[in-house]
Amino acid sequence: MLGYKDVCVRLSKIGNARLRKALYFPAVTAIRCSPFFQSWAEGLRQRGKSKMAVIGAVMRKLIHLAYGVLKTGRPFDPEWAKRA
Repeated sequence: MLGYKDVCVRLSKIGNARLRKALYFPAVTAIRCSPFFQSWAEGLRQRGKSKMAVIGAVMRKLIHLAYGVLKTGRPFDPEWAKRA
C-alpha cells in the first residue's frame, strides 16, 4: 500500500546498546528544548518520518556533533551551517 503510515517503527538493535540507551533521552530533550533540533526534526516529520525514526536521526546527529566538537576543539554553533 502506498502511503501506509501506521507501521510500527523501532530503533535497530544493531550496534552498541549502551550508547543507544545513553542517547535516547538526550535526543528527546533536544527535540523538546533546542530550536535547532526542533526545526530539523519538524522537517523530517513533514517528509513522513515516524517519531521513532526522528528520534533515531537526532541521536545520530548528536553523535556527529559531539565528534565534531571534540575533533575541532570549538563549541557547537547552531548558526554555522547558515553562514557556510
